[in-house]
Amino acid sequence: METGVLPSDSDEIRVRKAVLVLSTTLMASLACVWVVTYASLGLWLPAAIPFVYQLASLVSIWTFSRTRRYVLFRDSQLFMSLMLPFALQWSLGGFETSSAVCIWALTSPLGALLFMDARRSLPWFVAFGGLVAVSAAIDPALADGAVDMPNAAVVTFFALNILGTSATAYALLTYFVRERERAHRALEAEQAKSERLLLNVLPKPVAARLKEHEGIIADDYPAATVLFADIVGFTQLSERLSAADLVSLLDRIFASWDALAASYRVEKIKTIGDAYMAAAGVPVPRDDHAEVIAEMALAMRPEVARCSADLGVPLEVRIGIDSGPVVAGVIGSAKFIYDLWGDTVNTASRMESHASPGTIQVTERAHDRLRHRFELSRRGSIDVKGKGPMTSYVLIGPRAGNAPRGSSGDQDMEASRTGLHQG
Repeated sequence: METGVLPSDSDEIRVRKAVLVLSTTLMASLACVWVVTYASLGLWLPAAIPFVYQLASLVSIWTFSRTRRYVLFRDSQLFMSLMLPFALQWSLGGFETSSAVCIWALTSPLGALLFMDARRSLPWFVAFGGLVAVSAAIDPALADGAVDMPNAAVVTFFALNILGTSATAYALLTYFVRERERAHRALEAEQAKSERLLLNVLPKPVAARLKEHEGIIADDYPAATVLFADIVGFTQLSERLSAADLVSLLDRIFASWDALAASYRVEKIKTIGDAYMAAAGVPVPRDDHAEVIAEMALAMRPEVARCSADLGVPLEVRIGIDSGPVVAGVIGSAKFIYDLWGDTVNTASRMESHASPGTIQVTERAHDRLRHRFELSRRGSIDVKGKGPMTSYVLIGPRAGNAPRGSSGDQDMEASRTGLHQG
């Protein structure tokens, strides 16, 4: 039911409007029983009261559909639901003769609870209780002038009043609960989607801290390893490819590297143009941060070679690695980014920019951590901007008998590559 619904309405308001229209339609339809029965018995005033409710309800729904004035529609329905059952009971001569028809007025405070909130529904329930007390006080006087109702009709209407109000309340509550559950499921789906998007931007431990409103997130890591990778000749290549082909190429390469990062449990930090940055030892410290970055770097080159062969485009990658202390944290308020800072980051970037195409260049301190498990060749001293002469090494591969520990995930990697090629 979309009667009276505004485009700006929340799911909660949409549900409340739908339930109100449903309840009004249901109660106006059920009122036909009372109108026909009382009219057939010649009780024209008791028949007129539910008939007036029917007409007023139809006018209210029509007016609501045109004006969309929800508060007016809601309050008028609550008022009529509260007053008219008592008026009908009084016109018939009290509780017994009317079969306690005033029980229908209970739908008013119940409706207020559904359509407003617990605090604002309380006055409606108090009013209902007050009218019940008044009816009890004047019942002896009303009984003296009670209409002549067949006993069978009184008993039948007792059953109808109890069953009708119970069924109406149950139907409305069931509909409301189901709609709330549907809205809750939709909200959970949106929250899960937002969670996935957040985890695409931030590491899981960092995202968890951010959701707890921790404030500024900044941490010192005394030992981490940073990797920078860059596609050689990409600027010249970009001049020959269309925008779609260029983005598709980068997406394929970076997606394969992302799969490697996931396989080796390395944290991808960001991409900048055709450059790729990853780190190990952040945000969760680990003793093998240098070794696992070296293993990933060695696996990155075959991925580029595979893309180059599949696409028929000459591609090479150069990689730079450094180990040391870093500062990590989250910056931004509208668009978050998890980033690293410090001399280790700058030096790893310099290692990449000074590396020869197709090679993995590492610093001396990274070499000291890797030399026991990996073959490295001394490149010699290079002049690094801002740091002067630095001794660097080229990572060749694992030493004999030291197979990469990531090799246990080869099947997962192959499946990941297959999915990438199919995509």
